[in-house]
Amino acid sequence: MKPFSHKLAFLFFLAVLTLPGVPTADAKDSKGYLFIIGGGRQPAEMTRRFIELAGGGSKSKIIVIPMASESPAESGEFQVAEFNSHGATNVESLVLTHEEATNRAAAARLDGATGVFFTGGDQSRLAALIVGSPVRQKLKELYAHSAVMGGTSAGAAVMSKVMITGEELLNDDKTNAFKFIKRNNIQTVEGFGFLTNAVIDQHFIKRKRLNRLFSVVLEHPNLVGIGIDESTAIVMNPDDTFEVIGESAVMVIDPRKADGIRTDKSGNLSARNIQTHILVAGDRFDLTSGKTIRQRNNP
Repeated sequence: MKPFSHKLAFLFFLAVLTLPGVPTADAKDSKGYLFIIGGGRQPAEMTRRFIELAGGGSKSKIIVIPMASESPAESGEFQVAEFNSHGATNVESLVLTHEEATNRAAAARLDGATGVFFTGGDQSRLAALIVGSPVRQKLKELYAHSAVMGGTSAGAAVMSKVMITGEELLNDDKTNAFKFIKRNNIQTVEGFGFLTNAVIDQHFIKRKRLNRLFSVVLEHPNLVGIGIDESTAIVMNPDDTFEVIGESAVMVIDPRKADGIRTDKSGNLSARNIQTHILVAGDRFDLTSGKTIRQRNNP
């Protein structure tokens, strides 16, 4: 039998590479999970679930980033202790100044992290420190290679590319926040960008932030608004479906199929056929299709 020619051998090699289950040089690791908590008290089940997604117990390496807080050292120590009390043994708090965040040596301190957790406070403070820095680039790399990114309150708001700061630009009445649905009222800036197809709001039901999120999504009708209440979280899977866990509810405002979005002479926003969903623990939502997925044992 004659030996294969070089051409036949090359074609055979390509065929083997494209067989199912055979990795190629262009294969990429799956992105990780997002663990987004609406603030308030953090039930033990949430802490344990985060640790599990990060690899579990001694197998996980969790970095706490607490700079949203006015007292980052204390906030970081508290969250580290919380993870330790639920079985995570390799946890540390990383407190950075703005100058340190712009240094690549600081980004290297995140090497090997399987989970990163952002504490509460002021999301604008955290975004100003990290957006545009080597630390942010490192975080995105970790997420792209299967690390879980988690956060609560301010640490939830920073997850999306379009980030709600909490500031109103038109309403001077500080005793009656978010009292209308108007264009150019809710201030947004660039967040961390783990979510590019949705915008996150937190403390949502308890603090009655419906008008705020409606305003934002009608100004960004390509984004799904996800309002997460206190002691409640969504776990975003790599396939862009999420599950609700915790004690309250999540509201989804989906303007992507709405029509007639317009602004009147007073700046009030108007639209028709906006899809809304209220989800509780066990419910799931597909960001791509816009459909809810209820567990069979749910009523």
